[in-house]
Amino acid sequence: MARHVESGAVPGLITVVEHGGDTAMTVLGECAPDTIFRVSSMSKPVVAAGAMVLVEDCVLRLDDPVDDLLPELAGRRVLRELGSELDDTVPAERAITVRHLMNSTFGHGMIMAAPGTYPVQAALADAGFPPGPPQPAATPGGDEVMRALGTLPLLSQPGERWWYNTAYDVLGVLVERASGQRLDDFLGERVFGPLGMVDTGFHVPADQLDRLAVAYSNTESGERAVYDPRDGQWSTPPAFQSGAGGLVSTAADYLAFARMLRDGGQGVLTRLSVRTMTTDQLTPRQKAGGGLVDGFFDTFGWGFGGSVVTRQDHAHKVPGRFGWEGGLGTSAQISQAEDMITLLFTQQAWSSPAGPKVYSDFLTSAYLVNR
Repeated sequence: MARHVESGAVPGLITVVEHGGDTAMTVLGECAPDTIFRVSSMSKPVVAAGAMVLVEDCVLRLDDPVDDLLPELAGRRVLRELGSELDDTVPAERAITVRHLMNSTFGHGMIMAAPGTYPVQAALADAGFPPGPPQPAATPGGDEVMRALGTLPLLSQPGERWWYNTAYDVLGVLVERASGQRLDDFLGERVFGPLGMVDTGFHVPADQLDRLAVAYSNTESGERAVYDPRDGQWSTPPAFQSGAGGLVSTAADYLAFARMLRDGGQGVLTRLSVRTMTTDQLTPRQKAGGGLVDGFFDTFGWGFGGSVVTRQDHAHKVPGRFGWEGGLGTSAQISQAEDMITLLFTQQAWSSPAGPKVYSDFLTSAYLVNR
């Protein structure tokens, strides 16, 4: 890890490896042990866990339609084909259910193709769903997000295909409407509070901004550029609390969440709910044509909010390993079989869904060198 910081590949990082009761943290470069990071897509399993709390409370039921709570998604039209014009649609064959949001098959998400490949891409961007990193300062409130989504046809029939990202923004709105609370208040009461996650939320308080890492991305020429400064988009409460990518957290806080999943719930969820979350929930048909990169579903499945390793083609790809990455430079992986938690926090955005060399080197080191 030091080589990656010294070479300038990342300006700083924190790693955590917990194995067999031993915990080791490494802090390098522009970081301190209590640095706050934008964890972006690592928000997804957290919001999925919140939804599972409501399933355990029998407030939500996995196979119930969401029409009553999300009327914007009722009676949807579906593109005849992904390349169809926006008015070339057919009726939805079934209602969207809670399960479709949990396993990301409700019919919308990021299209992993060059802009202009399909007519619907421009409509998605115009409606406020462009590809790319989260933009909390530019996103309207949840009701407006849902209204905009309701103007668009679905990309595929509900339950038929996995699509990335958008389901967890919708799931966050569902949790709010089902619980009658703002998403941060509900998660604070039922997840963050019980686990002692004191620095996790959708913005950083003014008196803690000095702990927030500067977030970097790369320009087209490969030079590092500031994506978000300390007093940027996460310095004030957002209008929309994004379940897909809006959270900030620390290594200590996210370790508490990962331990909860590894240890079977820890008073937040029951053991069987955790097992459900962390089990591949997709059928071969739902995986067909999907994935973030070519071959993604050759070795991964998808649970509720994160990936599940299904085939071991690398030492660290232990079948059953559950977790996910954040595109602004973070990763969390939990293996019950190996009694292993690995966390990587950087402030350097990833330029590819496959992740940078620091990511693969970290996992290789954690699973092999530290034995």
